[in-house]
Amino acid sequence: MKRSNRLSYSPVAAGLRLQPPRLYPTMAPFDESRREENRGILSFWFTCLMSATTHTEPHASNIGQRLNWLRAGVLGANDGIVSVAAVAVGVAGATTDLGPILTASSAALVGGAISMALGEYVSVSSQRDTERALIEKEKRELAEMPEEELAELAELYRAKGLSEETALTVAKELTAHDALGAHLSAELGIDQDDLTSPWQAAVSSAISFTLGALLPFLAIILPPAEWRVPTTFVAVLIALVLTGTISARLGGAGRRRAVLRLVVGGALALAVTWALGLLLGTSVL
Repeated sequence: MKRSNRLSYSPVAAGLRLQPPRLYPTMAPFDESRREENRGILSFWFTCLMSATTHTEPHASNIGQRLNWLRAGVLGANDGIVSVAAVAVGVAGATTDLGPILTASSAALVGGAISMALGEYVSVSSQRDTERALIEKEKRELAEMPEEELAELAELYRAKGLSEETALTVAKELTAHDALGAHLSAELGIDQDDLTSPWQAAVSSAISFTLGALLPFLAIILPPAEWRVPTTFVAVLIALVLTGTISARLGGAGRRRAVLRLVVGGALALAVTWALGLLLGTSVL
């Protein structure tokens, strides 16, 4: 067979990299903040479960929003578990009839979820109003006395350890890029694109309270009469261990202390309400 004297061209040998043809339009750069915003309330629980087994550091730009969800979610779940269980166990201590137990537990679940949502909405709305007022105040100061604000920003960075010249350079460059954002971050720790959301906090709190309350609700009505209180005690303590572990992992706190205070507090609440129901059921009924 006759061999060709023509040199074959090899992109690999030439140190080049073959690029496949583009079959799809070029996608926009990945926007972490947009993805987090679109996750919604229900994905909070998926994040909790995943973070409970993996260690991640909160470097996302919307950490304030995530911590707001975490606070409302964990508080709502714990309140749902303990408050509904306490009511159910207290009534079960007074009577073994399923009707009063079911009625009291249902009222505690629905009323507690609404109360938690309303409380979170009012609280976070007040915080958001304060943040907006501070943003408007900073806007006025930047418009009326820009030189004084520049000096103030430079002083903040100098207080953090930068030299006077470097601090002034940093302040000028940040002001040229985004004056309002630089001042809000350095002076107040506020991100105007990541303000706390009262609706997200309210919905998250209501959902988490309901999910937490369903466990003692089912534990008190499904077993036979003689097993209702023991089953509820065990289910509640296990649930408190789980929520304590999740909150400790997400918050970066010690697991033992977080779990211990939840378990001790929950057990104490159940014991007190059960004893009270037993006492009132014996003396009154």
